[in-house]
Amino acid sequence: MPVRIPECRAGDDPAAMYEALDDAGCLVVHDMLDPSTLVAIRTELDEYLATAPVAVDRPDDFYPGHTRRIVALMHRSTTMRDAMMHSVVTELGDRHLLSNCTKWQLNVGAALEVGPGARDQVLHREEDLYPYFALPRPSLILASMWAISEFTADNGGTQVVPGSHRWDAGRSAEPDEILRAEMPAGSALFWLGGTLHGAGANITADDWRYGIVLTFTLGWLRQEENQHLSMPLADALALPAEVRTRLGFDTDYGSGGLGFYDPTVLLGGATS
Repeated sequence: MPVRIPECRAGDDPAAMYEALDDAGCLVVHDMLDPSTLVAIRTELDEYLATAPVAVDRPDDFYPGHTRRIVALMHRSTTMRDAMMHSVVTELGDRHLLSNCTKWQLNVGAALEVGPGARDQVLHREEDLYPYFALPRPSLILASMWAISEFTADNGGTQVVPGSHRWDAGRSAEPDEILRAEMPAGSALFWLGGTLHGAGANITADDWRYGIVLTFTLGWLRQEENQHLSMPLADALALPAEVRTRLGFDTDYGSGGLGFYDPTVLLGGATS
């Protein structure tokens, strides 16, 4: 089993990137966002995060306390829409998901600030959304966490368990198998839908860890975040066709046509 989280850079060979991701179940990719892009994301989202409530800590809650969370990012941030279409996302998504669909789509987009005092989140798998498949499940989800601020072991860097995407049901992670993603702002942690992970505890005095999670799923599966209700329809229809497709405004014909529609009604006769 891999004993570390592999790392690479956004310009590296995509085949080698996916080989490392498939082997470990997780991968840090540096240089995904440059400093000016990070500023743009903060500018677009800070007003929403500033008014988001800070979660109260309840030990049995799935989401730890001392955190802020907002969704509907594709409506609120044009810069994150561009990030969603990043070539690395496309390469890894195609390699991991297209064996089980003809198109894949955004599943969840959420901005998360983890504040001092936040506990470790319970380890879980993104694919737990779809419990009808036995572990280890087929490839259903590709997930990513984008570092808008620096991630450290102390400020809530994401917990991840390399190799756990290949485990059978009932296998639990030992403490020394749980690693914490440490990466500079502008990097992104990718992990497979079967990899155990969770937000890390923030044991700092005043360092709020800021990350954005984007997960992607097969085009014939129901999205966890209903993207059709997270953006006004008129705004979605004004987007380029490839962006609409990634948001789930399309049909996965390889599934037998799940999600079919009449484009003359939806797009007023336009088909692109």
